[in-house]
Amino acid sequence: MKKRVLVTSCMLLLAGGLLAGCGGNKQEELTDSQTVAESGSEISTEEISAGENADADAGQAESKEGMARSIFTGQWVDETIATKRPIAVMIENTKAALPQYGITKADIYYECPVEGGITRMMAIFQDYSGIEQIGNVRSCRPYYAYYAAEYNAIYFHAGGSVEGKEALKSGVVDEVDGISDTAFFRDDSKKAPHNLYISSDAIDETIAKKSFAATIDLTTMPEHYHFASDDAQVTLDNGVAATIASVYYPNNKPWFEYNPQDGLYYRYEFKNPQVDAINNQQLSVKNILVQYVKSSYYDKEKGTLNLEWSGSGEGYYITNGKAINITWTRNGQDDVTRYYDMDGNEIVLNQGKTWISVVQSSQKDKTKFYNTIEEFENDK
Repeated sequence: MKKRVLVTSCMLLLAGGLLAGCGGNKQEELTDSQTVAESGSEISTEEISAGENADADAGQAESKEGMARSIFTGQWVDETIATKRPIAVMIENTKAALPQYGITKADIYYECPVEGGITRMMAIFQDYSGIEQIGNVRSCRPYYAYYAAEYNAIYFHAGGSVEGKEALKSGVVDEVDGISDTAFFRDDSKKAPHNLYISSDAIDETIAKKSFAATIDLTTMPEHYHFASDDAQVTLDNGVAATIASVYYPNNKPWFEYNPQDGLYYRYEFKNPQVDAINNQQLSVKNILVQYVKSSYYDKEKGTLNLEWSGSGEGYYITNGKAINITWTRNGQDDVTRYYDMDGNEIVLNQGKTWISVVQSSQKDKTKFYNTIEEFENDK
C-alpha cells in the first residue's frame, strides 16, 4: 500500500485573472492554458497546439529497434504490443465485488455511474498477456459500448441493459458476452453475480474463434491523445494545487492521492486503497480526465441512466499535482473524444496510464481539489 503524501503549503493561484482556490472549494475556472516543461524550459500550449501539436515535440520521431510508441500511453513498448488490438472489459465496482482482478495491467480506465449511485469501470488493455483472472465482469451500458468503440476495442461484458443490448445489436463494437460465451468462468469463492471472470488465454482463443481482427493498423488508427516526449513533463504550472482529487460518486466515494516521488495518482474508494488481488498493487495513473456529460433517464423508476457520450462539455485535466479546466467534444459514433484547454488548444498528456471519470453535469460542483491530506480529511 502506498503511503499518503503530505504537502505542507496551500496557496491561491491566479490564472488569467480568475481566482483558483484550494481547501476543497470547487474551481469555476482553474487556468487558461497548459505548460510543458522540457529540459528546464517551459513550452506553452500556443507553441505546441494546432498543426504543431505533433505530440508536444519533434523528439518523438526517434525510433528504438523492436519498439514502438503506444498510442494509448505514449510510452515505448514492444512493437508486437503496439499493434495489438485492445480489449475493453466491463468491471464491477461495488463493495461486494472487491477485490478486483487483473486491473493494474490496463492502460486506460473509464468510470461512469450506472443505477442507484453505483459506478462501473471499463478497463482498456493492449497487453493483457499472462493474466489468469480479469474481472469481476459485469453488464453493458450503451455509453460504455460507444466509449469502447473509440479505441476499436473488443468489448467483453456479461449481458446488458435493454439500451446496452440495443447498442451492441447495432454493431457499434465487436463484443463477447459472458452470459452466452463459454470463455468466462465462475470463481466459487464469491457469490454470483460477483464472481464472473475471464483469462488472457481465453480472450485470445475467443478472438480467434470469432475471427475478430487481432491487430490494429497504426497508420489508420485515430490518434486519441497527444503525449509529451520522453524528456518533457506537462506541469500545469498555472493550475490549482491538486494533491487530492475527489470526484463525486455517492456510493464508492473515490479519490486520488498524488505521490510526488513517482509522479503518480493513487486510487482510493470505499475508504480504502483500490487494490488488484493478483499482485496486491494499488491502482495508479499518470493522468486523470474528468468529463462532465449531460444525462437523463431511460426509465426513472428503475434509475437507468442515459449519459450523452457525444456532443460537448466541460471537465478537468489533472496531472503532476495540478488541475486545469478543460472542454471536450465528440462528433458522433465515428469520432473520438478530444480535450482542449481554455485557450482552445488540444491538451497534451504526460506519458503513462489515464483515468477518465465520466460525471453527470448536474454533479459538477461536487468535484473538489485539496492541497494537503489534512484539508481533505477535515472536509469529509
